[in-house]
Amino acid sequence: MIDFDILVVGCGLTGSVIARELAKQGKKVCIIERRNHIAGNMYDYVDKNGCLVSLYGPHTFHTKKKKLYDYICKYGDWQNFKLTCGAVINGKYTPTPFNFQTIDDFFEAKKANEIKDAIKKEYPNQETATVTELLNHKNPLIKEYATFLFENDYSLYTAKQWGCSPEEIDPSVLKRVPVRFNYEVGYFEDKFQVMPKTSFINFFENLLNHPNIEIHLNEDATKTIKLEDKSGSIYIKDERFMGKLFFTGAIDELFGCKYGKLPYRSLRFEWKTENKQSFQNAPVVAYPQAKDFIRITEYTKVPVQDIGDKTVYAVEYSLPYKAGETNEPYYPVLTEESKAVYEKYRVEAEKYPQLNLCGRLGDFKYYNMDQALERALECITQ
Repeated sequence: MIDFDILVVGCGLTGSVIARELAKQGKKVCIIERRNHIAGNMYDYVDKNGCLVSLYGPHTFHTKKKKLYDYICKYGDWQNFKLTCGAVINGKYTPTPFNFQTIDDFFEAKKANEIKDAIKKEYPNQETATVTELLNHKNPLIKEYATFLFENDYSLYTAKQWGCSPEEIDPSVLKRVPVRFNYEVGYFEDKFQVMPKTSFINFFENLLNHPNIEIHLNEDATKTIKLEDKSGSIYIKDERFMGKLFFTGAIDELFGCKYGKLPYRSLRFEWKTENKQSFQNAPVVAYPQAKDFIRITEYTKVPVQDIGDKTVYAVEYSLPYKAGETNEPYYPVLTEESKAVYEKYRVEAEKYPQLNLCGRLGDFKYYNMDQALERALECITQ
C-alpha cells in the first residue's frame, strides 16, 4: 500500500467515486474495505427466490441536479422509479410524507375540511412545511393536526430510530420529512428519481473498473493505519505513507476514540418470504406504533419485480452501533453533545495534511446518495 498515490478507506459511494476520479487523473489508488464486498451499504444481490434485495436496507437515487444524474449514467443503465412510502397509524395506512389524504384518513369530514381550509389560508403559496413549524403555529386547527402527527408518528419513530427523545435530536432530523399541503404522493420531489436496471452492485463494478484501482477487502483500516500526532505523519503497517488518505469510515475509531465514542445507529433485519404477491400498500412503510421494529421494506416493489406468487420483505429494527460487532454504523446521531465531540476529532484531523475526511461517517453528517456523490466530487478538488 505504501507505493500508492492515494489510499481510500471505505468502498461505498463516496470512496468509490473518489477512487475513480483520481484514477482517471493517473493516480495509483488503493481502496481498503473492512467488509467482504464492494458497494458499502448499497450492496445488493439476488436472493434464493430470484428477488433483487439490498442487504443493508433500500436505496433509490434521487436528485434535483442534472450533473449528478449524468454522472451515475456514465457507469450504469437506470430506470425511472418514483418511490412511494407510507405509515400505519392506529391500524390504518396513510401516505408519507403526510398530505391532505392523511387529514381525511384520521379526522371526521367536517373537521378535516376545516383543517385543510386553515392550511390553505395560512400557506396560500406553500406546498410543504416542517412538523416543528406546524407545532408552533398560532392557528389551533393546524396545531391540532401537527400534534396528532407528532404524537402518533414523529415522536414515536424518532425515539425508536434514534434511541433518544425528539428534544435531544438535532432539529434537521425532524425536518427531513415535511408535511404536504396537497394530495401529492411520492416520497421525493426531485426531478431525477431512478433505480438501476440491473443492480447497484453492477453500477459499482463499472465505477471501480479501472487499471489504476486496487481493492483490498476484509481489511480493517484502523488496524492498518497509524497516525503520528507529533509529526503529523501517516504510517501503513509501520511504513511512512507519502500519498493522500481519504477516510470515509467512523472518525472516532480512526483516532482510537480518544475523545469518546461518537453515537451511530445501526439496523437489524428479519427477512421474510410469503406466498402472496403483495404484503403492504407501498414499498416502504413505517410502523411508528409498533413495539420494536421501525419499518418494513417489500423488495418485490423496490424496484417492481415478478417472482411468481411470492413476495420478499425485511422487517427493520434500529439499534445502537457498537464497534467490533457485526452490525454496521448507518446513521450519525446528531445531538449538541455528539457534534461537540465530532468537532474535537475534526480539529485533530487537521494535524495531518495528507488526511481528508469525507462521507456520512467521516463528516458525521446524514447524507442522501446524491449528497454523498456531490461530496465525493468536492473532496477531490480540495
